Amino acid sequence: MAAAPNLPEPTPVSAPELAPLSEGARIVDTFIAPSKTFTDLRRSASWWAPFMVLSVAFVAFFYMVDQKIGFRKVAENLVQASPRAARQVDQLTPEQRSMVISDQASRVRYFYAYPVGMLVLNLAIAAVLFATFKFAAGATLKFGTSYAIVMYASLPLLLKTILATISVAAGADPDSFNLQNPAATNPGYFLSPGNSPFLYSVATALDIFMIWTLILTAIAFTCVSKVKRPTAMAIVFGWYVIFTLGSAGLAALFS
Repeated sequence: MAAAPNLPEPTPVSAPELAPLSEGARIVDTFIAPSKTFTDLRRSASWWAPFMVLSVAFVAFFYMVDQKIGFRKVAENLVQASPRAARQVDQLTPEQRSMVISDQASRVRYFYAYPVGMLVLNLAIAAVLFATFKFAAGATLKFGTSYAIVMYASLPLLLKTILATISVAAGADPDSFNLQNPAATNPGYFLSPGNSPFLYSVATALDIFMIWTLILTAIAFTCVSKVKRPTAMAIVFGWYVIFTLGSAGLAALFS
């Protein structure tokens, strides 16, 4: 009986690598296929694209507020939303009150520079999350990647900004407009800040687009590290709860 021929062993085939994503594809996939975007951050931690898109949206929103409502009216509403500030202003003469509102309106105009503030704020958020995931959860992670995650995960706020801009352009009531909560995307929108500052602050934090951002952030850290998703969710939402309660406590203390 003839011996069976020795067949060559099959050459192992490596899994195909995912094609690099363009910046535009990353932005789109953040909404429809977030794992693709965040996995691609391991290749390149570039964050300028979402920053530019968010910056343009924010500046357009503030411009619309300036044109349709006016920063002086915005300043008046902000003062009335704070019981403490309202009491102080009510004790002033009409001339003094006008000067205070004008000064406040000038400060509100600085919101045009919000993109700069966004860079600094996201830097702080990325630092806290980077330290927590790396040292508390043992994640293999670079700070640049953490910063890119925060930028891309913030993209749902783009939709909120667009909604707020459309609302203002369509004729939002100037008397009830609140620059700090301009769209009906959270329960706090339907509450009065002066009645219960603590409850208002907590209700405002339950924003559908912010929750979306938190979920994306947790997914992202799962994609770029070995941390399991439940752990990532616990870290991200845990920090948000701490921040929310702390902010609400300060709001109640200084109201």
